[in-house]
Parts: sequence; C-alpha cells; structure tokens
Amino acid sequence: MNKEEFIKRLYKAKLVGNTATIACLVMYTSYIEQIISNLSGHPVSPVQPICAAINATLWVAYGWVKPEKDWPVIIANFPGIIFGLLTFITAFVH
Repeated sequence: MNKEEFIKRLYKAKLVGNTATIACLVMYTSYIEQIISNLSGHPVSPVQPICAAINATLWVAYGWVKPEKDWPVIIANFPGIIFGLLTFITAFVH
C-alpha cells in the first residue's frame, strides 16, 4: 500500500469512527425517554439497561487500558454507563 492509499484509508477509518461515536452517543442518550417513563410510574424492563451499562463499562475499560488510550471508544461508551445505570435504577422507583 502506497502513502496515498494509506492516507485515504486512514481518512475513511476516521470518518467511520466519528460516525460510530455519534451513533453510540445517540443510542445511549435515548435512555432519557425510558428514565422519564420509569419516573412517571411506567417502568421498563431493567434487564437491557443493566446489560448496556455492563457492556459500556467493558468498552470504556478496553479503551482505557490500551497502550494508547482509545478516546473515541471511551467517549462513545461512557454515557452508556451513566444512562444504563440510571435507567436500571429508576426502573425500581415507583
């Protein structure tokens, strides 16, 4: 692979990574609706949010322990810990 191909590939990887980071942030902030539903007396199942929180925790840990911290992975998944746990906890508030 020559230098020009490498640069094009690197640009595409950055574009996909940035898009995936945004999609992940949107996915986790969508829990706000479920949190509101839980607090309004219409609880949702707590299983999916706690699984998402565990998954997000593992991805944040992975991004953190890599020799070079993987900030897109950390940034994209950190809200999943917060919103997943909040959704899980509020599922039990009646």
